[in-house]
Amino acid sequence: MRISKFIVNPKYEALKPAIIHILSVFEVEGTVIHQKRNFIKVFDIDGLKINVKRYHAPSSINRYVYSYGIRKPKGMRAYEYPAILSDKGIETPEPIAYIEYRNRIGLLGVTYMLSVQCDYEHTLYEVGDSKSGTYEALAKSVAHFAAGMHLKNVMHKDFTPGNILWKYDENGYHFSIVDINRMYFGKVSPKQGLLNLKKLWGPKQFMEILVREYARERKIDEGWALSIFMSARAEFWRRYGKKHVIPFKLEI
Repeated sequence: MRISKFIVNPKYEALKPAIIHILSVFEVEGTVIHQKRNFIKVFDIDGLKINVKRYHAPSSINRYVYSYGIRKPKGMRAYEYPAILSDKGIETPEPIAYIEYRNRIGLLGVTYMLSVQCDYEHTLYEVGDSKSGTYEALAKSVAHFAAGMHLKNVMHKDFTPGNILWKYDENGYHFSIVDINRMYFGKVSPKQGLLNLKKLWGPKQFMEILVREYARERKIDEGWALSIFMSARAEFWRRYGKKHVIPFKLEI
């Protein structure tokens, strides 16, 4: 495999030698923060924390789909989408570089996407089994964030608890979305928006508060919104539970 594409954000051009070094030591250095199908590590370069995500080589038909330009590789989309999100006022980590490897006949291998590590320490996983009285303001803020994205014609197609980072300060809640290679840009109907929320964790009351607030933001009937959402949520988690352990107390 050889590097076939090496794109660096002009703002970080001076980091190119450091990026080359990171690629050479990726297997043995860095702090692991995710290691499943794809591999994510964080490296510190002169005080700048860099998130490095390695996408595995696509298999079977997808390898040809990505290699011959039928669809852009996941890492390339993750590198390009922040510019669109930034223009719409939606937070996501700033991209630093994109690198792809191909074999000698031009088929895509592993790809790397480097970005500035987000310093928001919380995810929505924390809401899973939280108690009433601790999450009401957060639920409403998540609703405003999601509705705001949808009204800006943006929908994260993997809107899961781990892909929504947040922090709270004197100015309120702040959110940043990650793992953005699967995005939809276009009109998001109220029903599409509600279905987009079904993978979120949390007590039933948390979800009810969130959905009611979302309905108000979208100016739709709250009862209809709850009916659509709760049905979709129940179906999603029932199916999920057939193959996986549900990691929080599910209230249908």
